[in-house]
Amino acid sequence: MTKTHTTRYDVAEHLRTPEEMAAYLEACLEEADGDAAFIAKALGDIARAKGMSQVARDSGLSRESLYKALSGDRSPDFDTILKVIEALGLRLHAQVVLAPTQPVAPAVVSVASARRQRRG
Repeated sequence: MTKTHTTRYDVAEHLRTPEEMAAYLEACLEEADGDAAFIAKALGDIARAKGMSQVARDSGLSRESLYKALSGDRSPDFDTILKVIEALGLRLHAQVVLAPTQPVAPAVVSVASARRQRRG
């Protein structure tokens, strides 16, 4: 009988493009359910994929502090998160989230009415 050799799965090995990195972070943000350490870990995965040394240089933080902050064992300061996000070439943005009981109103505006509103 032959032995099966397994290796630990590392998502950082599969994040090759900026688009993949952004999609991964977006998915983690949706799944985090308020867990800041989970988001920090996801940023750590992306930083490792991009190269922790490069992210450290671009963020102005040391590699050691990045590994600690993005380990997922704790929630780093928000200023650290902002520096890392910028160093990764990513951007945070806000989106309105409706409560499940609120009906979604269509936000369709015709081109003609939009022009009328701009003219005053």
